[in-house]
Amino acid sequence: MLAVALAPASAWAVDSWEIQVYDGSANAPGVPGVELHVNTTPSGQKTAPPPELPPHAQTHFTLEPSFGVLPWWEIGAYLQTTLRGDGAFDYAGSKLRSKFVMPPEWDPHWRLGVNFEISRLPESYDRNRWGTEMRPIIGWEDDRWIVMLNPILDTALAGPDSEEGPSFEPAFMAKVKIAGTVAVGVEYYAGFGPIAHFEGWEEQEHYLYEAADLLSIERVELNAAIGEGLTPASNALVIKVILGYAWDKLAPAPQTAASLVVQRRP
Repeated sequence: MLAVALAPASAWAVDSWEIQVYDGSANAPGVPGVELHVNTTPSGQKTAPPPELPPHAQTHFTLEPSFGVLPWWEIGAYLQTTLRGDGAFDYAGSKLRSKFVMPPEWDPHWRLGVNFEISRLPESYDRNRWGTEMRPIIGWEDDRWIVMLNPILDTALAGPDSEEGPSFEPAFMAKVKIAGTVAVGVEYYAGFGPIAHFEGWEEQEHYLYEAADLLSIERVELNAAIGEGLTPASNALVIKVILGYAWDKLAPAPQTAASLVVQRRP
């Protein structure tokens, strides 16, 4: 019994820096964007598998620059930092991503795509350090509803969990749009553990967030939510905010009288 009590907890966990359901959108070609993710855990797990730090009282700041390459291809990165409960401020790793989506003109309602990530994090925040994520994007959107599913596969490339294979970490949201101003609803995030052998219910992480998105300001993203953990292995309370901005499409260079003359010559 003593050996079981002292054994480290499972290292499989829901990402607590990027708490977001991808909606299948992408920056236009040549257009940059940026997001700031701020997540805090006022009531969280007070133990973690060594050498990781417990998430209780941590606040995470993630800067996410992005750039549209093609109408269906966007690249980006995550630069992660942590304000710990003891007041120390840490570098918490970085990620690179490449997202492929179905252009909106292909269908007025369906949103399909996939996002690939590679990450390298300090041992104090991920004992495996190197990892990858594949995030399919499946959703439906109209003037009234937005429903999105990301059945995520997360894989450790090194460390003690590298032999376990991909873990299943789905994310889901369902929201209703109100007068074109806000969208309100729920977001759900879970960590089931390795696909080869899911963890027991008490070792899994499950979260339900009450969330709202601002819709009325063009090119501005604002998402705020309060999440409650549903299992003993989950953090009891998480609060998150995402603030983003995407620049407009680049306007074509104005034509001068001289350029018009050149174009008209045979």
